[in-house]
Amino acid sequence: MRYKGHMKQVIHTAGSRPIKIWTDDVEASALQQLKNLAQLPFIDRNGVVCMPDVHAGIGATVGTVIATDKAIIPAAVGVDIGCGMNAVRLSLKASDLPDSLTALRHQIERDVPLGPGGKHRQETAPAIPESLLGRYSQITSKHAGLFNQNVSMQLGTLGSGNHFIEICLDENQDVWVMLHSGSRGAGNLIGRYFIEKAKRRMEQYYISLPDGDLAYLPEDSDDFQDYVDAVQWAQDYAFENRHAMMQAVIAAMRRHISVDFTITREAINCHHNYVDKETHFGRHLWVTRKGAIRARAGDLGIIPGSMGQRSYIVRGKGNEESYCSCSHGAGRKMSRTAARKTFTVADLKAQTDGVECRKDKAVLDEIPGAYKSIDEVMANQTDLIDVVHVLKQVLCVKGA
Repeated sequence: MRYKGHMKQVIHTAGSRPIKIWTDDVEASALQQLKNLAQLPFIDRNGVVCMPDVHAGIGATVGTVIATDKAIIPAAVGVDIGCGMNAVRLSLKASDLPDSLTALRHQIERDVPLGPGGKHRQETAPAIPESLLGRYSQITSKHAGLFNQNVSMQLGTLGSGNHFIEICLDENQDVWVMLHSGSRGAGNLIGRYFIEKAKRRMEQYYISLPDGDLAYLPEDSDDFQDYVDAVQWAQDYAFENRHAMMQAVIAAMRRHISVDFTITREAINCHHNYVDKETHFGRHLWVTRKGAIRARAGDLGIIPGSMGQRSYIVRGKGNEESYCSCSHGAGRKMSRTAARKTFTVADLKAQTDGVECRKDKAVLDEIPGAYKSIDEVMANQTDLIDVVHVLKQVLCVKGA
């Protein structure tokens, strides 16, 4: 059965909330995770929302919007708290870029610390805002287990996995810088710490769940406000992290591009792994976007493809059926392990032809073939967003 717009199906199961799905392509494991979520009593009655880039995650699917009343599921928010995107348009045209982008890529790779655990040297780290440091001290004074000695040294660093820095061209041949990262080690620690607290609470009160990773913190529990404070800090840190990286990338570009240039438009600095209090259908709810971005009417957002596909700058339509949300990217169609077994370095080179990037075994799991078609993902959500710009990357830095 088809519904208005591009919502593909609504699944109704006795005793559960509805599941609203914006794609025909949902793997069995992801569908089971959606059904598990829909059984929880504090899920909003509008139901669980499944974006067109959906795939299985830990406890909850990636590409899901979860609105809850008086409870939050820490594992649904995840451990890469505040992970998201930043993009700016520059006053440069494609013709202003060097014929070879190899030296520029290497400059960015030197100037922005990459990889798991990557951090600045003491003398090169950007200054972390005093307000962030003060809030962090308050959090760690109450929860000593959340102290991370690298919190200052990891500001302005990329991380690993699917995090990236790209230089792109839009349909007008304007140059954009786009990057993807989150709250790094501190956010990871906060996520894991409160996931375990939620699990212990379920054990303490003998609460049985369809999946142990759906352990939740009720709003009236001792840990709830501490979790909200810590998550908000991590989300703000992620925002600053992307801002600091963007400054470093633009500085690197100035070293290799002789033409003077300015930022002509910052598209958005947005999260796609986060939780926030919002009002929908007249109800005040905690909205967790796990691999989704907010798309209220007029909101600008960024939906990246893989490093061999297109990316999109979009404007939200404010579709309440999705809690004013849209997808966060192309979404994986195979695991990292499966990608390494399926593809070769020769495949990687072919699929990233024309893109200045690493083309070796270390980034093989990020090959475009491991991701869904971004064009199909976009076609499935025309009732959620309008396309403002189409971007094609010409340079990509990965943090493998």
